[in-house]
Amino acid sequence: DEVTVRLKDGVNILKIFIDGNLHDTLNKPGEIIKTYKGLGEGQHIIRIERATEDQSATSTFEGFFAPAGPMLAIKPRARQIEFIGDSYTVGYGNTAPKPSCTRAEVWATTDTTQAFGPLTAKHYDADYQINAISGRGVVRNYGGFIADTLPQAYPYVLFDKQTKYDDPDWKPQIIVIGLGTNDFTTPLHDGEKWKTRDDLHKDYEAAYVKFVQDLRANNPHAWFILMATDQVDGEIQSEAKKVVAALQAAGESRIAFLPMNGLSFGGCDYHPTIAD
Repeated sequence: DEVTVRLKDGVNILKIFIDGNLHDTLNKPGEIIKTYKGLGEGQHIIRIERATEDQSATSTFEGFFAPAGPMLAIKPRARQIEFIGDSYTVGYGNTAPKPSCTRAEVWATTDTTQAFGPLTAKHYDADYQINAISGRGVVRNYGGFIADTLPQAYPYVLFDKQTKYDDPDWKPQIIVIGLGTNDFTTPLHDGEKWKTRDDLHKDYEAAYVKFVQDLRANNPHAWFILMATDQVDGEIQSEAKKVVAALQAAGESRIAFLPMNGLSFGGCDYHPTIAD
């Protein structure tokens, strides 16, 4: 009737769930060994979820421990869904009561556990991955800032790009991708390699098609869902639809486009809210 968690995380908000209920919230806990007692006799499930996004530090989860002996094995879920995207997929500032936020408020109001990906996966009792980075695009990051784009960063475990991710047990039946907001919501400026929006469109379409084809090579049985909002006068949706059409013309059949229209964008920096 007790369990201990060991971890190192000095930058994030972590949520501890026991038997499906939120039991504790750890705010920048640092290096801790914490025990939860009085859970009652019988079997229990403990789960830890990270709510915040941090691109500069690494968290280390060292394990759950029970004093009575080895932990019971968890039966793998039959369903797996992967969500790939940007700040919308992260759940950036999604619990904020206003769109104008400081950096500290963005951090405090970002709750990935309440973003659409985890909510969808839990609804269908699916294991899930959130592979998303705020500010990143397919070929262009927000405002044109220089850093790895999402497809460039995607293959690796960490931002140091030292180790490629490889888990033979991860075989998602559905892969949901939402990319394009950062490519198109800011105007091109001097010094960027694209002279016109048409140049950007062509590069985006080609790179996105290749990204999906690379994902297909590693996930031969998955369904792809490409999603986009109706922002920028429909430019993001138009480009995402062109990517779907190009993939279909190349022989891809297990793919669909999902429009995300009518959102309020009332979260931090005009991001989707919990209600959205």
